[in-house]
Formats: sequence, C-alpha cells, structure tokens
Amino acid sequence: MDARSENRAIPLAVDLDGTLIATDLLWEGLFALLKKNPLNIFMVPFWLLRGPARLKQAIAAAVDIDPATLPYRPEVLQRLREEHANGRRLVLATGTPRKFAEAIARYLGLFEAVLASDGAENLTAERKRKALVDAYGDGGFDYAGNSRHDLKVFDAAREAIVVAPDRAAARWQVSHSSELIAAQKPSWRSILKMLRVHQWLKNVLIAVPLVLAHKYFNLDMLVPAVLAFLSFSAAASAIYIVNDFFDLTLDRAHPTKRERPFASGKLSIPFGLAWVAILVVVSLVTATFTTIEFVGVLLVYLVSTTAYSLSVKRMLLIDVLMLAGLYTLRILAGTAATGVDASFWLLAFSIFFFLSLALVKRYVELRSSSLSVGERIAGRGYRIEDQEIVAQAGMAAAFSSALVLALYIDSSAVRELYQHPWLVWPLAPIVLYLTMRVWILARRDELHDDPVVFIIRDWRSQIVVLAGAALLLVAGL
Repeated sequence: MDARSENRAIPLAVDLDGTLIATDLLWEGLFALLKKNPLNIFMVPFWLLRGPARLKQAIAAAVDIDPATLPYRPEVLQRLREEHANGRRLVLATGTPRKFAEAIARYLGLFEAVLASDGAENLTAERKRKALVDAYGDGGFDYAGNSRHDLKVFDAAREAIVVAPDRAAARWQVSHSSELIAAQKPSWRSILKMLRVHQWLKNVLIAVPLVLAHKYFNLDMLVPAVLAFLSFSAAASAIYIVNDFFDLTLDRAHPTKRERPFASGKLSIPFGLAWVAILVVVSLVTATFTTIEFVGVLLVYLVSTTAYSLSVKRMLLIDVLMLAGLYTLRILAGTAATGVDASFWLLAFSIFFFLSLALVKRYVELRSSSLSVGERIAGRGYRIEDQEIVAQAGMAAAFSSALVLALYIDSSAVRELYQHPWLVWPLAPIVLYLTMRVWILARRDELHDDPVVFIIRDWRSQIVVLAGAALLLVAGL
C-alpha cells in the first residue's frame, strides 16, 4: 500500500481552538455572555466549581457563533481541503462545546465526525486521547494540535502535526521532529495597533487647563500633567483592548475593523488580557504620583468606559452624551492633576464640541450602512431613518460650541488673561471651520475615520489648529 492509500485509510483528527482557528471560542463565548448580561460574571465561578465542562456548556447554551467570520488559519484550512479532496477522512476533535464545533463542521463541510465537549465531559488532554483511541485505535489516526493539552494525543497518534505551538508543544515538536505549521509571532505593529497609540493624542486635553491658565512653564504643574497623560493613556489602551473583546463579532462583520488584531486572530485573547493587567497597574501606579483627586477622576473614567463598552454604546443618544462627557472628563483630569481650575466656559465648550463629533461618528455609521427602514445598526441604538435628526443635532452642537466660545471671548476672564484679547476672536470661526468641514465631508461620504482622529491627521485641520494656538500665544504676550 503506497503512502497516499495509507493516508486515506488513516483519519486525520484536528483540534479547533488555536489550531484550525486562531482564537479560543471559550474566551470569545465568555465575553459574548458578559456582553449580553454583565451580571453573568457572578455565575461564572459557580459554573467553574462544577468543572470546565459545565462552564463551557453554560456559555454555549447562552450565546451563538458565526462560523463564517471566524479567523481560520489559512494553511491548516487549505491542508484540510486538499486532504478531503483526496478522499481522506477528517475528524474535528476539540474541547470546544459541541454546539460550536458542530456549527463549524456544518459550515466547512469537511468533517465526517465531530468529537467535542458536552455538559458531562471536557474533551481535552487524556479524555481526548481516550476518545480517539477508542474510535480509531492506538496509532490509528494522525492528529493536528497546538498546545500542552495536546501532548498526550500527540503521543497516541501515528503522526502529529504541530500548529502554531505554545512552549510545551514546541518542545515536543522539536524532540520528536514532527511536522510543524508555524504561525507568525505577534509583531510590534500588531501590538501598537492593539494599544491604539494614535488615540493617546486625545489625552492632550489633560493639558488644556494648564495651557489656558498660561502655566505651561510651571514645572510643579507640568510634571503632574505629563504623569496624568501617561496614566490616562495606559488606562485608555486597556479599555480599548477590553472593548475589542466585546466587539469581536461586530468587528469581523465590518469591512475594515475585521483586520484588528483580535478579530483577525493575529493576537490571542489571553495575550490581550495580560496586557490589560499590565496597563491597568501602570496607570494606577503612575496616578499615585499625582493627586488623590486625579486618582478619583481616573477611577471614574475606568468605570465609565467599561460601562460604555458593556452596554451604554447600544443606548440611543446616551452613548454620544457619554462620549462627550468622557472627553470633558479628560479636561477635569488635567484640573485634578495640576490644581488649575477649569472654567464653566471651557467645560460647556467641550461638551458641545465633542457632542458634535460623537454625532458625526454615528452619522457616518448610518450613512455607510445598507439597512432597511426600521432596522438598527449592529451594536447601536440608531436606525437608518435617524440620519437627518442626528445630522441636525450634530450641526446644532457645533454652532453651540462656537457660540459658547464667542461668549467666553467677550467675557472679563479673557480681558484679564490676555494682553491682546482681540486676537482670540478668530478662534470662533476656526472652531466652526473644523466642525462644519467634518460634517460636509461626512455628507459627501468622504469621512471614514473617527472624526477626532481625522482632525488630528488632516493637514488642513492641523494648520488651522496651529494657527489658533499661535493666536492664543501671541494674545497672551
């Protein structure tokens, strides 16, 4: 019997999590469960006390997966399709709940059998080895796996295919000279994308009270402001990672967001969780070198952004009001860290200005959707027919921010702070230019980024912002 005939006679069993797909459905299911109801977090320990199989069963009973959007490993999937075309029997052998495994098997149409966990048995390690040996005999199957849980299965297989191995599986592969399908290690580009480093520029708002009070050369205030910026940036990155976990399904259905590190499978959820822990510790430790008031504001930010990720982002209008509030909270963080008071004018301007930008973000989502009347955007509280009212509210907020700024410029506070108050007046039309241009581009379907990020990256906006900063500086001389 030649090698090809022998292979056809020997089934190939394939692990799912980390092997066929570049993710772990237990983690994904857990975050989907918490997204449905955050209070389920209190049930997880009770399920886990009854064993991993019970936990997996409870999660699978509560959530569904979309097999079409999962991040399959292309090399493994191509290999399975070739083996299937050659008439080889394929078996999906996984510790994943049977509900998920069978949904994937039906979608791919490659497997003749599915061995998976149920409410009584967690099909991993020794239990998976036993199930395969009972079905096909010791050495009567080949096996593709990726982790330390697969070592005993490797030992019982005729041949092992080690896919994207962890340390234990990598050592086994080297010692046994078995076939290796390697995966690309996490790149710094993926890590930086995970951290959303470009979003840190939003935290420059922390320095606004310091700058407007003309205290930017005061080291006693400048150092706490820098520490506050670093603390908020670390906290923001941690929240972005957690938000990505909750939005995996939505991101994979999005034309551009599906390339995010976790949605695409370039980074694993445990890897992201480790970073979340590190970032939160860095944020809190850095905050302790500022003031107790700043620590309080930081904790409010962490709680608020977590609540936004879990549920608020799906609430009509409440979501954009919270976004505007979170931007304004950065200004309050600067006040808390430096001791410089934030004026009523500044806070009012911030609320209206960032409310306009939050509304334009929702407007772009509505414009780019292909929904019918009455349907909601996935993960949002808006329907397609809300476009015009969202646009009207956004423009009204933009003009309100310019009006607040104009009233501030005409106040006694400006005459006390600036030697040449008349130079501050162009700030009002500058604000109108920034916001109206963003709205016009949105109406033209030419705005595809977060509007705040767009303003930061757009060279015309950069010139206008720098001109406004120069006017403020000269007016204060």
